[in-house]
Amino acid sequence: MSLSAILNQALNFFRNNISQLATLTIPILLIQVGLQMWLSLEITSADVKDPQFNASHMIVMMVLLLLFSLLIAALTLFLELRSLGHNPSNGLVLKTSLNFVPGLLLAGVFSGLAILGPFFILVAIAPILGVVGLAASFYLFSRLAFVNFMVVVERLTPMEAIKRSFAFSGPIVYKTMMIVSLYIPLLILGGGLAKLTESLGLPVQYLMDVIVAFIGLFINVALFRLYMVSREQTDESQNISKKDE
Repeated sequence: MSLSAILNQALNFFRNNISQLATLTIPILLIQVGLQMWLSLEITSADVKDPQFNASHMIVMMVLLLLFSLLIAALTLFLELRSLGHNPSNGLVLKTSLNFVPGLLLAGVFSGLAILGPFFILVAIAPILGVVGLAASFYLFSRLAFVNFMVVVERLTPMEAIKRSFAFSGPIVYKTMMIVSLYIPLLILGGGLAKLTESLGLPVQYLMDVIVAFIGLFINVALFRLYMVSREQTDESQNISKKDE
C-alpha cells in the first residue's frame, strides 16, 4: 500500500474517532503538558552558574515518564481494539492499559538510550559531528518506531520488542521515516503558536500546547496503520511460503 493511502486511512480514522480519542487522551495530556510547563519554567529560572536539581524535579520527571507510557498504552490499545472491530469504553481501555505501563516504560528507556547514544557520543568526540549524530539518531528512531506496538499488540518483553521493531522496520524504513518526519512541521507549529500566544499568558499557551500534543497523536495513528498493513503483508507472504513448501 502506498504511503499516501496509509496517511489517508489514518486521517479518516483520526477524524472519525476524534471524540473518543479526545476524551481518552486529553485528560492525560492536560496533566502531562502542565508538568512539562512547570519543569520548563523551573529550568528557565534556575541559576546558570549553580543549577539545582532537587527531589521534586526528579519526581516530576518520573511522573512524566509514567504518564507518557500510559498515554501510549491507552492509544495503542484503543487502535488495536478498533482495528479488530470492537468499540471499547475509555474506562476499559485505561484500566487494561495499566498492565502495559511497566513494559512500555522500560522499552522507552532502552530505546531512548539507543536512539540518543550516537548523537551524544559523536558530539563528545567533535561538536561538528553532531549533524551526523542527529542523522543516525533519526534513523534509529525510525527503526524503533514500532516498539510500542510490539509491547502492546504482540505482548513482547521490552528487549524482544526492540529487536522485533528493528527487524520489522527494515523493509518499510523509508515510509516510516516519512511519517516520523511529520514531527518536524508539528514542532514548527508548536513553536510558532508559542510565540504568538506568549503575550496572552500561560493559560492560553497551556491550552495551545495541549492542542498541538493532541494533533501529534495522528503520527502514532499513521504509524499504527503502517504497522498493521505491513504485518498483514508479512503474514500473507509467510502463509504463501508455507503452502509452497
